[in-house]
Amino acid sequence: MLPFKQWTLVNLDETFDLKQVRDCCCLQNWLDGQAEISDLEKQILMIFREKLRLNVDDWNETELSQNFIGPVFALTDFTTDKFNHFAERLFSGTVDGIEMGGKPDGMIASGYREPRKPYFCFQEYKREKDSEGDPAAQALAAMLVAQEINEHKIPIYGSYVRGRLWFFMVLKGRAYSISDAYVATRDDVFDLFRILRHLKQMLLSADN
Repeated sequence: MLPFKQWTLVNLDETFDLKQVRDCCCLQNWLDGQAEISDLEKQILMIFREKLRLNVDDWNETELSQNFIGPVFALTDFTTDKFNHFAERLFSGTVDGIEMGGKPDGMIASGYREPRKPYFCFQEYKREKDSEGDPAAQALAAMLVAQEINEHKIPIYGSYVRGRLWFFMVLKGRAYSISDAYVATRDDVFDLFRILRHLKQMLLSADN
């Protein structure tokens, strides 16, 4: 089994005949989606943002996850009776005869106590400087497996984080798209929270 962390975008493109596209309706609709953010949530996000500003150049990956990324996902609240947010859960699958697997830093999947069908959003967290591996490729490799588990019926949404920089991704068929960076130490923090909250709305709508 090939671990997700061993892949690069070049290897994924060549192995699975993938194509990165610059214009993607699924990605743009996700990024443009509206979601309410309360005054209390804005105040909490500003506290998270200030903590990130002070520490982002020094935190390791675990500290970045525990002190900023985790709290942002907790505030978004992906816990429902239909799906949940999971971290470091092993899953694997076969894509074009190649078995791939690993433990994504985070994923949203059906199930409550254990992930069953990982259908949306995988994250890989890296330091902005001196990081190892290719977080975009690691997320995309996991998304390819999720696509197989979902029998290619839905687009797969994902994200990866490098320090203060957040990127959002969509995989549909053999085409994928990656957003420009959102800078979490700026007012972009409200946009990335809105994007995550809209993802939750899309998941709830798809489940009904």
